[in-house]
Formats: sequence, C-alpha cells, structure tokens
Amino acid sequence: MNLYWKSLFGGLMSTSKYEDKLHKEVADYKRFLLISESKELEEYNELYKQVKSSNFKELKRTLRSRKYKDTQEYRDMAKFKKLDSNSKLKTYFQVLDSQELADYLAFKATPEFVSLANHDLVKKSPELTRFKKFEKSKDYQIYTRFHGSYIVKEYLELKEKVSNPEFQKNNEFWANPKRWETTKEYQDEKRFHQLADNEDIQFYVKHKIEDFKYIAGCELVFEDNFDWNSLNASKWDPGFHYKSPLLVGNHSFVNEQQANNNGNNVRVIAGNLHIVTKEQKTEALTWHPEKGFVQKEFNYTSDVIHGCNASFQKGGLYRAKMRFAGSKGVTHALWLRGEEKTPHINICKCENGEIEVGIYWSSKFETKYTSTRIKGLNLSNFFVYSFEWNEKELIWYINDLEVFRTSNFMPQEAMYPMINSFIAEGKKAGEADFEIDYIKVYKKK
Repeated sequence: MNLYWKSLFGGLMSTSKYEDKLHKEVADYKRFLLISESKELEEYNELYKQVKSSNFKELKRTLRSRKYKDTQEYRDMAKFKKLDSNSKLKTYFQVLDSQELADYLAFKATPEFVSLANHDLVKKSPELTRFKKFEKSKDYQIYTRFHGSYIVKEYLELKEKVSNPEFQKNNEFWANPKRWETTKEYQDEKRFHQLADNEDIQFYVKHKIEDFKYIAGCELVFEDNFDWNSLNASKWDPGFHYKSPLLVGNHSFVNEQQANNNGNNVRVIAGNLHIVTKEQKTEALTWHPEKGFVQKEFNYTSDVIHGCNASFQKGGLYRAKMRFAGSKGVTHALWLRGEEKTPHINICKCENGEIEVGIYWSSKFETKYTSTRIKGLNLSNFFVYSFEWNEKELIWYINDLEVFRTSNFMPQEAMYPMINSFIAEGKKAGEADFEIDYIKVYKKK
C-alpha cells in the first residue's frame, strides 16, 4: 500500500488533526455522559414527552383556535346579560322588593281582602283605594306574569352561576384571546423550548451513545507519556521477558549487528522516549540457535525493552505516536508477544523506510506471517499507529486510515508490548533514533 498521494492530498488525516479528533471524541464522550446525568436533561425529556403528546397538541390547538362565542361561559353570560337588561324583569324584581307588594300581599291574606270587590267600600276607604289601585297597576301585572315563571327561575340560576368565582375565572379565561399564554402548559412549552435551545441539550440530542460505542466500550488501562527519567522509575524493563527466570533477558541474536545495551540506549528527552542506535564497539551476550548464549563483538549498540509489567492482556486497543530517524538499515518495532515465540504481532515495524504490520502465527507444520507493507510516508514525521484486537479481527491503522485487517489467526493468550531497534544481518549499519511520544493501551469493558 502506497500512502504518498493520500498523505499529500488529504486521504490520510494529518497527525495533528487526527489527535485533535481523538481528543474531541474523548471530550465529547465525557460531555455526553455529564449531560446524561444532568437535571436539565431529565427535565427536557419529561417536557419532550409532554409537549410532543397528542393530548398536549390537541389542548393547545383548542385553546388557541376556539372562539369565545363557542363556549358555554359565553352563552351563559350572554343570556344572563340579556335577562338582566330586560326592563320588565327589572320591574318584577323592583316590585318584588317593594313595600307596596308586601302590604298588598299581607292584606290579601286577611278576610278583609274580599272588600276589594265592593266598589262602594273601596271608594269610601283610602286604604282600599290604595290596594285597588296597586292591584290594577302595570307593575302588579308584571309581577303576576313573572312570579313563579321559568324565566325568573332561569335568571336566578344564571345569576347565581355567573356570580360563582369559579365561573368568573373560567369566563375570564375563555374571554381572553391570549388565553393559551396564561396556562401552565404554555409555561411548560416555553421552558421546553428554552431547554431545546441549550447548547448542551442540543449536543446531547444530536448524539447517541452508539456514536461513542468504541470509546464507551474501552477502558484505558495503561498510558505512558514518558515523564520519567530512568527505566527503574517506569513500567518497562530492559531486555526480553522469558517464563524461566534462568534465561538471560538482555541479549542480542547472532543474526543481528547491534548489541542490546541493557537499557543504556534508552533515553527520555523532553517527555519522549528514544531508543538510540549508535556506533559503539562492545562485546555482548548473543543467542545462537545451536550454541546457546555466546559472547560476540559488535560495532553498534541499541536496545530492547518489554512492558510485561505495564500491560499483559488479551484483546484491546493499542495506540502509539512514533517517528523514525537516521539510517534506513536500522529496523524499529513496537510489537506484542506472549509467553511463547508465536504469535508475534507487529503493531508497527519500520524497515527500509517502509512500515510493516502483521502477525506471525504457527500452524501445525509451519510458522506463517500474515502482513502488509505501507510505503510513501515521511517517517521522520510523527504518526499515530493503532492496533485493534477484537473477538473477530485484527485491525491496523495509521492515523485515521485503516491499513490492514485479518482474521486468519486470532491469538487466544494474553500478550504484552515490546519496543526495540536492531540491525539485521546483511543490512547497511548506521545510527538511528526511534522516538515515541506516548503509548496507550485500552481493554474492552
């Protein structure tokens, strides 16, 4: 795979932009979780269910569109006003409360009332004349017409009804053309829109927990930003790690041109880890497949360190920001291994100015290497190299770009990271620098 054109024209996101993207994803996830537990979101969700319900919408439509004339309150009030302004009905109630009617009704209840039928007696008695005159008056006629009538009954019922505080409250409500704005539902809707305009709520609504499934599904279990000054203060140890404590960890191999220097070529400079390959004559222990450990003279030194005490797990995500400088004859690698020789996973192997990723694994009869090579990158620049080990596949990335995946072989044992630089037999030796800004290891929750 050649990434030259992708790196040149934007098919490969720049490292700075990719890191900004990663930081933003983490910040967004933390923000999402924080908002998910907020009182504002709880209130928004409750109001959302209320405001979006069919009952709420119907109520709003009714209160905003219904005309006052269509209400029972209007009809009752209109009828009451009409009756209350009826002149004859007014006269009836005036007569009903008058002293004249009271006197007449009191006289009517006496035996002398029959005297009103005698014209001569009426003529001779001023009192009978007064009663007779009232009896023949228009006011008394109105009284007799209305007294005990349905219209008076209706008027009195309406008067009592419209005088009730609850009726007056309802009537005032329906008479108000802006009645919707006076309701609790309006205030709830207003509050809902205020919350809907809240930046945090808008952020939350635009996202789903599935958007953060990768971050949410991973837990950072190891991170090294290299803020230490010596290996003794770190989680790393010089040399190789073996199950048997009798085996020597610090050694080189017979087909290599450098002596691994027991951590002395490991530097931390300005918060970055450096494994330095330099020209230096020395004699060091070397593993020979037939002779075992033997002493050998070398013209170059470099180093190997293992993170058995930093991270030892099955699966997960590994991410490292790295760059490579110096002789292309020097090979640099960040890799994973377990207690056995295989499987061996190259998270990133820099060789001959190219990147190689893949896995060594053993079948019943042979050791196989499933891999790919990537060229076209300026490896003196920092890139973020990531390796995802899930239940189904192994996937490699450079910055945001997937560069390889395989399911040919899935490791079943825990593995730990290793970092080294070496000069293979037959390569042109030279000095080089393997620089790492950070390493992060995540495990699946």
